[in-house]
Amino acid sequence: MQDAIRVGIVGARFAARFHWEGYRRVYGIPVKVAGITSKSAESRDAFARDHGITAFASLDELCDASDVIDICAPGSSHEPLAVHALGRGKHVVIEKPFTGYYGPGAAAGDDFRGNTYPKEIMLREALASCDRILAAARQAGKKICYAENWVYAPAIEKEREILAKSGGQILWLIGDESHSGSHSPYYGIWKFSGGGALVGKGCHPLTAALHLKRVEGITRDAKPFRPATVSARTHEITRLKNFRDAGFLRTSYDDVEDYGQMHITFDDGTVADIFSSELVMGGVHNWLEVFANNHRTRCNLNPTDALETYNPKEEFLKEVYVTEKLGTKQGWSNPAPDEDWQHGYPREFQDFMESGFTSTASLCRVETWRVTRSPCFIAPICPPSAAARRLRYRSRIVPEAPYLFKNRPDNGGLSTGTILIATLIVLGSLLHFPDLERIARLVVGNLIA
Repeated sequence: MQDAIRVGIVGARFAARFHWEGYRRVYGIPVKVAGITSKSAESRDAFARDHGITAFASLDELCDASDVIDICAPGSSHEPLAVHALGRGKHVVIEKPFTGYYGPGAAAGDDFRGNTYPKEIMLREALASCDRILAAARQAGKKICYAENWVYAPAIEKEREILAKSGGQILWLIGDESHSGSHSPYYGIWKFSGGGALVGKGCHPLTAALHLKRVEGITRDAKPFRPATVSARTHEITRLKNFRDAGFLRTSYDDVEDYGQMHITFDDGTVADIFSSELVMGGVHNWLEVFANNHRTRCNLNPTDALETYNPKEEFLKEVYVTEKLGTKQGWSNPAPDEDWQHGYPREFQDFMESGFTSTASLCRVETWRVTRSPCFIAPICPPSAAARRLRYRSRIVPEAPYLFKNRPDNGGLSTGTILIATLIVLGSLLHFPDLERIARLVVGNLIA
């Protein structure tokens, strides 16, 4: 019998929970969660106790006991953690965002604000951060998996089958991930999160949209359809002077957006519209709707109506998990029979382990365990690999580019670097689509020009 893949998790909060659950449900491949570490001794000890695993006081101790390091810590720590783990000879799984720009460091003190900081510097430094991670992986001869779950969600997988087998042409996609605010105490501060609603939420429906257009193109013409233009707006709604806080939405955002929308035109002329926000009560709303020339599909990741429950008193369901960020359990609700499955996490980690253990190609069409030959992208400011930079693709860029790096008070205090942010999320999502990666440098280069 082959030895189990030993996984060590870094970070002990929300993301760590569903990563742990994902590994627990892998079948046919021997996998063991070796332990967990976190900056907070209280958090790591509690997580270890609740899940019956070992708490380690340091990353080095965790590396000693692991083959794979799964990084579920804030984005600002991804590069140092990944580089260190790779240097210790470990494969790495990185939760989104892969990396990004988180400020000039201690020298700036408390003066750094991501929503007004020059985006040229952000781009340059984020590219350098990604390059350092890739260089560390190449030097170590180890592999990287980037954790993006929506392409593994059963609803998206079924639409992929419908699209491929029916020969449909996607005319328009519209999707959204929104809720009432992140669990993470670090979210809302750019130097920790690297951005707001677009980076933290919009990346998911966008990835699914790009994935389906890729499938359509390969099925019909043996080549994927690629984004040609991207435009976007972001806003800071809960920081408006006239915002009235009723206490039901998270409002502790420092310098990131709480609403974003983007419009993508593909090179076949079809379009996608992606929305994301922190302004939606009633639980997480994750969905993507596909309007094709021969069918229409609405992919509901959350909520779904598989179960409908009326609860007359909040206390009756006190010990029952209903669905993420629901707010209240009283009245009618749609309890999730298996929320992790709806969101694609079991399939995601199954694919990661299979692609590493059996050397098969992953669903995402990146040999995620072969980083030395796999181009990688990051979010929210996303570089292609060195090889991809040498490729030249023609691309059109939306208007408003002249305003890209100017702070615009009419846009909630954010610069129309929102176009850049949207483009960067596209590129971050493209981690899973190596042939789409090739447009990235030209897109960003044109924006800067």
